[in-house]
Amino acid sequence: MNRRSSAAESNPSLRRAAAGRSGKASHNGLLIVNADDWGRDRETTERTLECLNRRGVSSVSAMVFMEDSGRAAAIARGRGIDAGLHLNLTTPFSAPACPGRLVERQGELARHLLRHRLAPVIFHPGLVRSFEYVVAAQRDEFSRLYGAEPERVDGHHHMHLCANVLLGGLLPRGAIVRRNFSFQPEEKSFCNRFYRSVVDRMLARRHRVVDFFFSLAPLEPRSRVQRIFSMARESVVEVETHPINPGEYEFLTGGEIFRLACDVPIGPASTMSKAGNSRSR
Repeated sequence: MNRRSSAAESNPSLRRAAAGRSGKASHNGLLIVNADDWGRDRETTERTLECLNRRGVSSVSAMVFMEDSGRAAAIARGRGIDAGLHLNLTTPFSAPACPGRLVERQGELARHLLRHRLAPVIFHPGLVRSFEYVVAAQRDEFSRLYGAEPERVDGHHHMHLCANVLLGGLLPRGAIVRRNFSFQPEEKSFCNRFYRSVVDRMLARRHRVVDFFFSLAPLEPRSRVQRIFSMARESVVEVETHPINPGEYEFLTGGEIFRLACDVPIGPASTMSKAGNSRSR
């Protein structure tokens, strides 16, 4: 079935995004079902691992300097799990051996970013070095734990898209970087969607991005989830999940994901370069 989902059919901007700059729509899609917070704590890791074992999740985003980061990394490397870096600028590091200076600097960033809802969009010149240090430390720790520089980066609370990270060029060039959520015009204001589109264009100059990005929740109505999945027949679609949430865990382990996805190809983010319309744009 090559029919575009009703969401894309009713929205010209979504059709243009899926077609890419060439103006020609691809017929090679991919559904990336990604679990965030891998390694945050043992329970989160175990729930995510069960989703992986049942093929309800195709890739994970790993936190470093957290209480289960080391064990989670060993599991991922041993089982060949596709893992990217889940950059954490807001939730306190919980690993026992985390350097005190790093904890202090991250706390400084968290206080700034969580102070006001607009704080992430404002570049803070006084925190440039702190951002550089905290981001670099997490990239280095990921490389130590996983044996390679992260090829994919997203952010806890989506703070990888804050002004200091983006304008500072702190993410690895050429990596797959999570874009903003995809919305239809009636879901967000024009100013909100315009800002997101500017950020996404900035990302695409240095990084690879998927065509569309959604959260799995809300799971009701199920028609919403089915529409999102159907877009992956012709586009590269990432769906963010949190298996620690009971509803999402049940959906991902109970098999319903396969009923709604039908023939849509589900794969890890590392395979997105093989899909025709996933590229730096």
